[in-house]
Amino acid sequence: MSIFDIFKSNKKVEAQTPEISKGLEKTKDNFFTKLSKAVAGKSTVDASFLDELEEILVSSDVGISTTIKIIERIETRVKQDKYLNTAELHSILRDEINLLLTENKKTPDFDFTVSSQVKPFILMVVGVNGVGKTTTIGKMANQFVKNGNKVLLVAADTFRAGAVDQLEIWSQRVGCGFFAKGMNTDPSAVAFDALQMAKNEQYDVVIVDTAGRLHNKVNLMNELSKIKRVMSKIYDYAPNEVMLVLDASTGQNAFEQAKQFTAATEVSSLALTKLDGTAKGGVVIGISDQFKIPVRVIGVGEGMQDIQLFNAKSFVDSLFEV
Repeated sequence: MSIFDIFKSNKKVEAQTPEISKGLEKTKDNFFTKLSKAVAGKSTVDASFLDELEEILVSSDVGISTTIKIIERIETRVKQDKYLNTAELHSILRDEINLLLTENKKTPDFDFTVSSQVKPFILMVVGVNGVGKTTTIGKMANQFVKNGNKVLLVAADTFRAGAVDQLEIWSQRVGCGFFAKGMNTDPSAVAFDALQMAKNEQYDVVIVDTAGRLHNKVNLMNELSKIKRVMSKIYDYAPNEVMLVLDASTGQNAFEQAKQFTAATEVSSLALTKLDGTAKGGVVIGISDQFKIPVRVIGVGEGMQDIQLFNAKSFVDSLFEV
């Protein structure tokens, strides 16, 4: 069973379309207001309209490369069957974006399977300050605990003021274990000792909070590599996954952060936060396409429950919901 399958037994998380729809309201309004103006009075897809559509997608932070890919696919579709109304155009766009996200979901060697022989599941979380990294960790821990798992939060983001205290507060709110050695300590030493504790006390899930800054790529790479190396001394498979948390509301800046972190370490999944407060939800499509890294969870609100497994079909359906 996938480690993230434990989310699915929680009804609020499983029935995600209503929450996603609400969370995407700003993106939807921005996208469809522009799209409606572009299709007004048109009965066919021509070069002029495709130029407008390209501008709409780019302004929605889908990204230039992904936008060009979508436009080319639409051109291929309409060569034989030109659309007659807005509904048909929506259908074409929906199909192509859904297909694109589905294709990118097929990531080679991506495995969340957990068995009785492979515990604890060790999740290493990275991301710059201010993206909602600690909050995302807390929300995930809450879902894990609610489904009967023994969870340990590890404060290895030791150089950001307040990071250790914030994570401890989340552990208290959630009711899970917490490990820290204080501020300005060696993150790798924190991770090593935490995994030793997890082994001794038989934890099911360990979430390691680390790398809250982008000081420079070389130092970041060295730090993350060292953390992974020392954790593997306790569990040779550690970490199971490196999750990068990105703030969807930053649009193209999120792309740049993804570039930096994927260059520094082997990021295997993404979490996107603050989708509910932005008109830049199209960034989900672009990042998934360009980096070929699956989006695993999304944040659609401030509450502890406001985190969901990312489902491409639900996302696209909600985006195109009228």
